[in-house]
Amino acid sequence: MHVWRKLANQRWLSAHGKPLQARARGRLVIISRPGRKRLQLEIACTSRNVARKLTEEFGGRAEKWPSDWLKRFADLNKSKPLKVGKRLLISTTASSRAKPKAYGVKRAIRSGRPEVRQPLVLVIPASAAFGTGEHATTAMSLRLLERLSRKWKKGWSLADLGTGTGILALAAKRFGAGRVTGIDVDPRAISIAKANARLNKIANADFRLGDVRRWKPGVRWDVIAANLYNELLISVVSKLRRSNWLILSGVLHRQEAELLRVLQKNNMEIASVKRRGKWIALMACKRRTSNPQRPKLNHF
Repeated sequence: MHVWRKLANQRWLSAHGKPLQARARGRLVIISRPGRKRLQLEIACTSRNVARKLTEEFGGRAEKWPSDWLKRFADLNKSKPLKVGKRLLISTTASSRAKPKAYGVKRAIRSGRPEVRQPLVLVIPASAAFGTGEHATTAMSLRLLERLSRKWKKGWSLADLGTGTGILALAAKRFGAGRVTGIDVDPRAISIAKANARLNKIANADFRLGDVRRWKPGVRWDVIAANLYNELLISVVSKLRRSNWLILSGVLHRQEAELLRVLQKNNMEIASVKRRGKWIALMACKRRTSNPQRPKLNHF
């Protein structure tokens, strides 16, 4: 696979966006980072010739990825597993397994209770897509999701917008979700998310290529998770409010007040806000809902 990349400002994109989109055939990825004026443009190309023509016409650069690129990324990181509550352990390698604490086992034996249950394991190899679980926004979202769904019956639903490696969607399946969909504008992310689902032997997790701004919820979701940047979150709040619960992240401290105002105007009640470093993640729910799976807000 070949990848074409270019850094460009908004003026350049406005002037060249239409012909570039036509050449990309739906594979153009536009990445905007907080605090940076230039956008990163990427297109996954089917051949070297396609990448070369893009470079000749639009500038930028092209690079070839090795045929075993997914395996190489999987071997890059051997970090310490991430524990999410007491139910899940996220590892970058399949060899990691949770081990119950000795005092817990002894206590269970003395009391005659069944042996301590070990956390479920989710393997998410290090990859080119955002969201291995180590980033603050991803970790906070995972912990909010674990806490929210802790007492829920199996079969609830989740839509994961900006799914990256698919980590939130796949964690939801481990937590008992039934219907799960992950959306991302980056074709590499969708490829990686599907590979991660196969690696973890998780079926019925639907990953689709798509732009969040054009995504139509269709049916009502119990949870919509979105790890995106603030401006994009605000632009799609009106469609996100169709869910019972929202878990939002990718927002900087200085953007928190603006996002909270927009959520409150859309009849969403803030249940929890977590902060780590310069990032925040929050959970919100619909006001005056009769949803039986809505716990009391003071649980968070």
